[in-house]
Amino acid sequence: MKKLSLGFLGFGNIGVGVWTLINDMYDEIATNNGVELDIKKILVKDINKEREVDVDKSLLTTNPDDVINNPEIDVVVEFLGGEQPAAEYMLRALKNGKTVVTANKMAFALHWSALHNAAKETKSGLYYEAAVCGAIPIINAITESMQGNRIDHLYGIVNGTTNDILTRMEKNGLSYEEALKIAMDLGLAEPDPSSDVDGHDAAYKLSILASLCFKTNVKYSDIYIEGISKISKTDMEYAHNFGYRIKLLAIAKNDGGRIEARVHPTFIPIEHPLANINGSMNSVFIHGHACEDMMFMGRGAGSLPTASAVVSDIIRSTEHKSHVYPNFYNNGNFVVDENWESAYYLRFAAKDTPGVLSKISGCLGENNVSIQAMQQKGTSTNARVPVMFITHTACEKDIQKAIKAISDDVATLESMIRVENL
Repeated sequence: MKKLSLGFLGFGNIGVGVWTLINDMYDEIATNNGVELDIKKILVKDINKEREVDVDKSLLTTNPDDVINNPEIDVVVEFLGGEQPAAEYMLRALKNGKTVVTANKMAFALHWSALHNAAKETKSGLYYEAAVCGAIPIINAITESMQGNRIDHLYGIVNGTTNDILTRMEKNGLSYEEALKIAMDLGLAEPDPSSDVDGHDAAYKLSILASLCFKTNVKYSDIYIEGISKISKTDMEYAHNFGYRIKLLAIAKNDGGRIEARVHPTFIPIEHPLANINGSMNSVFIHGHACEDMMFMGRGAGSLPTASAVVSDIIRSTEHKSHVYPNFYNNGNFVVDENWESAYYLRFAAKDTPGVLSKISGCLGENNVSIQAMQQKGTSTNARVPVMFITHTACEKDIQKAIKAISDDVATLESMIRVENL
């Protein structure tokens, strides 16, 4: 029977979940996997704080060196969250030859190269399944189950908070502000929800997924990011009228070394499986040249769902004689495509006079943007009427030029949402 000594950096919700799973399943893990998991030290801010689980205070410390530099500890499990000091502590642990397991998408995405290089230099393990989509084994699937594929694109609903907000807006007719308040009251959104609602959380995760799929380091800074705070009940209504739902989508595509990576609200067809991922659920839709379409769905957050991925990584780290590292053989051989192609939903407040529609369509046409569908509904407000368009596929730079060409005297743009006809 192999014994593995663990040190925790942090003991928040996920740390408590891992503690609970290990203690509840100690005998099962030992029987099924041939390893005994023993927690030796836990880094906390306050040793005397009351906790929801009963922990022997002799295991607690406020000194990170008691975990990072402890020769008795084999695996350091990081739960601190945020970029620093989490990245620094993980890097130090790897340089000390310890395996690191993390659920921290931000620190991992922003410092992947340094962490990866340190792990390879010391032949230490670096495991991060829980950093993306919680309980969904998407990292393992990409790295260990899809080697016989060239993955050319992926679409992901990878942030449960924004998916819950958009679901409530659609199903219950709520405003963004109303749906956000409910998410905060339920604990689905942080007191400062900006990382979620502004799209940054999804971008960290997309950086990890796209890098693994395309065998190159797609950096967070390579990703176009747009959040959901401008989505309105009106947009939800017209999305449905046109046959779409709105989701915050993480999108990555690789076309012969031209890689696009973007996070933004997206119209997707109601009949597509991703359109029916509701509440706080996550899902990733991948296309490989051999497997074709594959879709993964599950709990993307929460103490126990995320803890299940962390515990699996801890066990996985014992299963091979040597650790495996991703091979980014395409590094430096790709171009970030900022002029991607998409269809677009455009909602204008147009001047209520004859000839306005032809002026708008003329500006679009002059910039290589053609119209697929149009609706004009509602009554005039301040001599303006709402006009909605769905365009055919166009280039991002062309649509931006077209919008700038439309004078405010003709119409003002109220909303622009990209459309993916999956």
